[in-house]
Amino acid sequence: MLKGKVVGNIVSTNKFDALVGFKFLDVQLYEGDVLTEKHIIAVDQTISAGIGENVLVVTGSSARVAVGDVNKPVDAVVAGVIDKTV
Repeated sequence: MLKGKVVGNIVSTNKFDALVGFKFLDVQLYEGDVLTEKHIIAVDQTISAGIGENVLVVTGSSARVAVGDVNKPVDAVVAGVIDKTV
């Protein structure tokens, strides 16, 4: 799992039919507690994360399982919003 901060929305009107209805987010990744210059585009299917929120992101086959269809072309999914780190 990765930790990141939502920094933007990605708008894509022309995409695979399997991705219609998905919300795409630009997530800036953390290393430890430091934001890096690395970004990942993640699908937000049910979490409704917003800009400025810290999120948990799952990648790879876990992402496809998270969207409920291992045949969808998804590589990263927002799995939760981080309330706080203790």
